[in-house]
Amino acid sequence: MTFDKARVDALRKQYPPGTRIKLEHMDDPYPVEPGTGGTVRFIDDLGQVGVDFDNGRSLSLIPGKDTFSIQHLKTLNFYMPMTVTADRIEEWGGYVDDEPEQLTDQESIDYADIIRDAILKERMPEEAERGLMIYHDENDSLNAKVQSFRFDVDVRQGKLWGVAECELREPLNASEMSDLIEAIVGQASDGFGEGFEQRGLKTPDNDTVYASL
Repeated sequence: MTFDKARVDALRKQYPPGTRIKLEHMDDPYPVEPGTGGTVRFIDDLGQVGVDFDNGRSLSLIPGKDTFSIQHLKTLNFYMPMTVTADRIEEWGGYVDDEPEQLTDQESIDYADIIRDAILKERMPEEAERGLMIYHDENDSLNAKVQSFRFDVDVRQGKLWGVAECELREPLNASEMSDLIEAIVGQASDGFGEGFEQRGLKTPDNDTVYASL
């Protein structure tokens, strides 16, 4: 195979690391099964596409010899009520009340941007590709079908909601949907959410708000 810098550069733009692909045909004595999904890790200097396949194999594909297509992910969002409380500060620096005050829907909405910024800052570098799915340790169909899920916030119908934004490689059956919801609820209550709700978020008024998924 000859080196063609322009071709390699074009491939790297078309298939940056993290791109999801679906194999159609591999010209190999021991090919990966057609229809298997994978994640592009690199394009080498010969234009070969290094892929980590969902079945655990890692192989390089040769464009023009092997055939594959970009796997477009589908988005599925789950909404959950968000509770926001605040420690109010008096003008001389003391707390207004002994316990945090639960905010109304409209007051909670006023802090949506502060809460969103805090959630984004909580995202770890190792979660960049799969979000909180990296903590789903089971080698099961849910891990194969769900690319990622991450928490965010949204305002709908006059309320502030927590959102689990999920990217799906393939549609889920009823059992897998139930397992995904269980994983989201677990992260909201005992994982990500448990730590996040204890982190006080400073407001421009010097109050401190706490957000619970």
